Amino acid sequence: MHTESIEIQPWRRPLDADVTVPGSKSYTNRALLVAALAQGETRLSGALFSDDTSYMSQALQNLGVVVKPDAGACLFEITGNGGRIPVDRADLYIGNAGTAARSLVSYVALGNGTFVVDGDEPMRRTRPISDLLDALVGLGVDARSRSDNGCLPVVVNARGFKGGKTQIDASKSSQFLTSLMLTAPYTADGLQIEIIGDLKRQYIDITMAVMQAFGVSVDHDDYRVFHIAGGQCYQPREYAIEPDASNASYFFAAAAISGGRVRVDNISVDSAQGDIHFVDVLEKMGCTVGRYADAIEVIGPSTLKAVEVDMKEISDTSLTLAAIAPFAEGPVTIRNIEHTRWQETDRIRAMTTELRKLGVEVVERRDGVTISPSKISPAAIDTYEDHRMAMSFSLVGLRAPGIRINNPGCVSKTFPAYFEVLASLP
Repeated sequence: MHTESIEIQPWRRPLDADVTVPGSKSYTNRALLVAALAQGETRLSGALFSDDTSYMSQALQNLGVVVKPDAGACLFEITGNGGRIPVDRADLYIGNAGTAARSLVSYVALGNGTFVVDGDEPMRRTRPISDLLDALVGLGVDARSRSDNGCLPVVVNARGFKGGKTQIDASKSSQFLTSLMLTAPYTADGLQIEIIGDLKRQYIDITMAVMQAFGVSVDHDDYRVFHIAGGQCYQPREYAIEPDASNASYFFAAAAISGGRVRVDNISVDSAQGDIHFVDVLEKMGCTVGRYADAIEVIGPSTLKAVEVDMKEISDTSLTLAAIAPFAEGPVTIRNIEHTRWQETDRIRAMTTELRKLGVEVVERRDGVTISPSKISPAAIDTYEDHRMAMSFSLVGLRAPGIRINNPGCVSKTFPAYFEVLASLP
């Protein structure tokens, strides 16, 4: 989608739909890297094809991994090199894909040569990587940022990755820890990683689920110290990627504000994706939630209830909740999401700015917001090159006329067909 903006058409009746959501970005990018580390051929079915997974796929190919993508079949075939990196130099461009950037920095440390990881302006300006670099330097890896702000580009002068003990502050992003964990089995001595500060557990659960699926176990002491033995190997296999729970949240929320029904298949509340528990928030707001072995269904109420919720573990859905909050019968308070200030954009500031543009009363705090019931004014929503801003604020337009989404193409990061799917719903 290359238009400068798109106007959302309000629904005239409650939604009643079964929705297909593409594969999880978090699972796809982790599985791509793990498959590259394995020795032999892996097939990833149901995979996400988007900007982020394209950047990861291309970077792995630049590092000598055979990757055969089939977007039409949602399939990647990867021939892994068993932890060996057969090239001694590569410039890896990863756009705005944080998972790819952070994971690749540890991965290339296994090689011998000079590797540069670079990306789009947000990755160079507002998405730090210095905490990961500090941990790697403590392990004897020559990895440094070329910038003064601790962001990309990063240069790794690799000469093998011995492993050992290290500490990491993952409070700004759990991706720093994921990066070390995914590569750890191929270090000579393994890794013992002590966590400093807060940690978002849901994405680490995804990391451990992928590692376990490929035959590597992780021990941890209540998420404070992680132990991963060295000299292990991931086993190549056929692996099905489940739908993206964060992207499913928009359709569950659409049911909530329309008083309608949405069912998303091939996902359950047993998923390691923490964002699936956004439906628990909707339930507190008065929605009826059907939890099945292979699907989740949400039916919206006549009026949404007010709610106060700690969203630390499901923070990617905080924007979804912020977008529907003005339609609740009382104030909605979102807490404990300060770490989202260092994501694709400062998401707390962005949600506050755009809600106020719509005439919504918002109180911004360091770690969250309180949003009051408000009459919506027509406005063009800026999206800050953030896919979740675009998808979340499109929900406002389902209830209120005159809502335009600027730069709708930014959804290509994780859900390229989002607006087409939204427009096709009955």
